[in-house]
Amino acid sequence: MLSICLLGACARPSAQVQPSPSPLATPSPTPSPIPIASPAPVTTSQSHVFVIVMENHSYGRALTGSYTAALAQKYSVATDYHAVGSPSLPNYLALTSGSTWGIADDGYHRLPAGGIGAQLTSAGIMWRAYMEGMTSGCFNNTYPYALKHNPFAYYGGSCPSQVVNFSHFAADMRTEVPRFVWITPGLCHDGHDCSTATADRWLSQTVPLILAADAWKNNGLLLITWDEGEDSANHVLTLVIQPNPVERASAHAYNHYSMLATIEDRLGLARLGRAANASPMTDLVSNPGP
Repeated sequence: MLSICLLGACARPSAQVQPSPSPLATPSPTPSPIPIASPAPVTTSQSHVFVIVMENHSYGRALTGSYTAALAQKYSVATDYHAVGSPSLPNYLALTSGSTWGIADDGYHRLPAGGIGAQLTSAGIMWRAYMEGMTSGCFNNTYPYALKHNPFAYYGGSCPSQVVNFSHFAADMRTEVPRFVWITPGLCHDGHDCSTATADRWLSQTVPLILAADAWKNNGLLLITWDEGEDSANHVLTLVIQPNPVERASAHAYNHYSMLATIEDRLGLARLGRAANASPMTDLVSNPGP
């Protein structure tokens, strides 16, 4: 644990906060330019990409979770990775469309159709986004689901059929694994409303299901990040987990646009919005194989 703490300042866990309700779906257009896709890179890989987004922990605080620290010790860490805004929603939009759309709140804003989900569908690439606690489509749910943590519902104002309840996740990992997997835990398991230990325990139960899948073992890539930090620095932990790590740690400056660029390059998609000019995490991610 000492060696991990040296990579970034370990902070003391802060007090547990009270549950916060999911925002109501009250569509309001946001006047912001539509992110333009840059040309797609050529790739021959059939790599699978998995993304887990946790909540509201600084770099050091996230590493106080014993399982999280063990992953950081065994795999790869981006030590100078930063979120791009606050509160949560702008970061989720940046991760999936390359833009915050000028949004600085967690309310519902109906955005133009698009984002990485639309890219994947258009390219014929199987994908699924697993939302813990989502039982009645994207818009009418109760705690622990949070609409603000489901970015796919904002593009075009609809709920894609690929966005499903997290209850499907375990069975899918044992059968036909989508090439792109997005996971949003509920407001407790993501660490937003519950302790770091609770969120860490959830990761210890979820991540092994991915690592046991052939889809990960054969050139797969798992990315775990935290949507935002706890101060103005917005310094968050990001783990890069693949079968054969190429680097244990990178001090290059990365952010959520870097992650989107990395994902899109890996899947052979054009880069959206600010991902077009972002630096992908090439020093941490092995080149796609044939």
